[in-house]
Amino acid sequence: MDESYPHLTLEREAPVTEKRAGRSPPPTAPDDPAAHARGLKARVEDALQQTDGDLGGFDDRRLFRFEVTKGFNPDEIGHLSSADIELVSQEEDTVVVAFVSKAALASFEARLASMAQGDAVSYKQVIYALRGIDGWSAEDRTGWALRQEGMPAAEPFLLDLELWPVDARPGERDALWDAFRAWLAENGIETLDGVRQPGLLLQRVRCTRAQAERLLRHRDVRTVDLPPRYGLDLRVLTTDIQNIPPVPSPPVDAPGIAVLDSGLATGHPLLAPAVGDAESFLPDHGPDDEHGHGTHVAGLALHGDVQEALDSGAFFPQLRLFSGRILDRNNENETGFVENQVAEAVRYFHGQYGCRVFNLSFGDRNKPYLGGHVRGLALTLDTLSRELGVLFVVSTGNVSGSQLTGLAWKDDYPGYLSSADWSLIDPATALNALTVGSIARFDRSHASGRYPRDPSEVPLARRDQPSPFTRHGPSVGGAVKPEVVAYGGNWALNTRGAANYLVTQGLGEVSTNRGFAGGNLLAADSGTSFAAPHVAHLAARILVERPDAPPDLLRALLLAHANVPPATTALIPQSDTCRSVAGYGVVDRHALFRSLENDVSLVAVKTIANKRHHFYELPVPEDFLSPGRRDREIAIALAYNPAVRSTRVAYKATRMDFKLVAGPDIEHVSKMFSRATEKDDYENIPELKTPDCNGQVRGKGTVQKATWRFRQFNGRSILKTKRLFVVVTRNDQPWGDVLSHTEEPYALVVCLRDRTNEGARIYTQLRSRLRARQAARAKVRV
Repeated sequence: MDESYPHLTLEREAPVTEKRAGRSPPPTAPDDPAAHARGLKARVEDALQQTDGDLGGFDDRRLFRFEVTKGFNPDEIGHLSSADIELVSQEEDTVVVAFVSKAALASFEARLASMAQGDAVSYKQVIYALRGIDGWSAEDRTGWALRQEGMPAAEPFLLDLELWPVDARPGERDALWDAFRAWLAENGIETLDGVRQPGLLLQRVRCTRAQAERLLRHRDVRTVDLPPRYGLDLRVLTTDIQNIPPVPSPPVDAPGIAVLDSGLATGHPLLAPAVGDAESFLPDHGPDDEHGHGTHVAGLALHGDVQEALDSGAFFPQLRLFSGRILDRNNENETGFVENQVAEAVRYFHGQYGCRVFNLSFGDRNKPYLGGHVRGLALTLDTLSRELGVLFVVSTGNVSGSQLTGLAWKDDYPGYLSSADWSLIDPATALNALTVGSIARFDRSHASGRYPRDPSEVPLARRDQPSPFTRHGPSVGGAVKPEVVAYGGNWALNTRGAANYLVTQGLGEVSTNRGFAGGNLLAADSGTSFAAPHVAHLAARILVERPDAPPDLLRALLLAHANVPPATTALIPQSDTCRSVAGYGVVDRHALFRSLENDVSLVAVKTIANKRHHFYELPVPEDFLSPGRRDREIAIALAYNPAVRSTRVAYKATRMDFKLVAGPDIEHVSKMFSRATEKDDYENIPELKTPDCNGQVRGKGTVQKATWRFRQFNGRSILKTKRLFVVVTRNDQPWGDVLSHTEEPYALVVCLRDRTNEGARIYTQLRSRLRARQAARAKVRV
């Protein structure tokens, strides 16, 4: 085995320069401002008639939806009236506004009337930005699943309601909640459960169709939708494994990994020695796994690649395993809001045992991401990850086998993987979580193995290609999702006799089986659920080497060591489409936990103020630049954990990104960034050429990565004639000041690799140069 070393520390250079954000261009003035104002005034009158039909409401405010020009700053809305007016939410290209009092509405109408008469008005650019005015209609309140499936036929039925998250004034949220609950009681609508937290108000009710129609007209209701279906269709192929050596207990100080799922078979011989605690957070249910999904996921979370462990003939857990049951025997959750149970479980395992890595392998097919806001469980995860300093690893979700029929699976693969019907589902959109998609390990089904002459069972994916059920990104704001992929199984199409049905036997991921008492220790199944714990395991394993690593560093290290398999890039050559399905690729464990001589990671964990640049000089050692045609690369990953706001399309309050630039010295580079006072100036700063993911694409996520690859260097190569600098920049949203810290933390990882030249002494040379630089700085300080 190659000798390994601790990752190196990358120190920041002295300059910390200011990043001054440019201003968005003002909206274009209409050709006839007076006519524009008259049109808006007529739309206000129509909207008033529409809102007259609204029901309920905790006060007398009127809610209007303003269609605005692209790039409009919604905080400017307050200038429309001299009285009380509040921005409630930004909904894609519209803004929902509350006129809290009659005086506020009258002030706005008077402003429009003055402009309609040709008079000069203040803040006319805000009125220019308005393109339309409407109320928030029943159609607007109809959620995606309810729109697709309609009202359930059997009455009464369950519905999930999201209320407007008003937080502008003290006590508003409580007043809205209490008034709405009272309205439900008055209307005979049964209340089952609710989520009540800043930025998110949810209510699950049981009602009739007539009551549902009234809910769709309630002023304080944002959306009405069908409850989630947190479940997977498991087709388990069990395998009887004999003579596995006894599994030892992990070290006493081993990090914990928590699986929130359908429970755990704690007596399983491959799991029992590592089980720290198993609890149920599902009312009236114990912690045992009645379904099997949780036990299957837990085996992968604890042991990582179970298939490799089987091949080696032994299991040596290095983690402690914790289980929180949040799903029932049907792998569903109908007792209440899973957001509440997840939050309770996370606080328990984090508080009692210090767990910092949580695996959630489930998704709500009734909540595909179609653009706009991040809500529900994803918002809960984003909030908890920042509050508690924990990492959530979630699956993209699966596509049901019923969404394509017959030979359409074979003929349309892989094109259908990027269709709208295959988009991420909640909570895979969470920006601060790590989202995992699936690729196939096996491409020969059980029947194909038994009958090698029979060609009837055709695999949809070949090895290292995207699994036929995996979902695609991006997430909110175009953020790359999933960030990584791992083995999750495959499907095959049985074409004999025109049957054309899907089979999974022999194509799934092997893991621990709930029914081990019957003699089958292991089972196999396919789904993105089983890809996510592969990555969660790696994240927790990093904590063995670096116990104090924050979640940002875990994400940055994982991405810095990820690459898209060649089989996937060959199948999907379009880079944007490939990235939306496979993210930044599969995590390579080769040098993930510790550096090697020819595969080195440099790590920086710092904090940065708003509108500032941080500079890191990257010393490039001699062996990296040595002559010869071979593959070398520089990979850079940045991760941070911003505050989020569900009422803004921008969603994340803090924005960070990085650039890799070349220059003669730090003074030249810092001046170049200081002069970039406008957004375009900053974006036009030349980065080192040909990264595999440009700054505008990668910068949309809270974890971002790019790789520069080199074959050979001549005397004029820029890496030989100039010095390299990684520049980290923070530039927050204007509304983010109240939510963000003065100094926001981040983690930066830079990797230098020369896998072809096993004799390269990159680590030794880098360590020597970093020590020399540190000694020189110490002399300057003295």
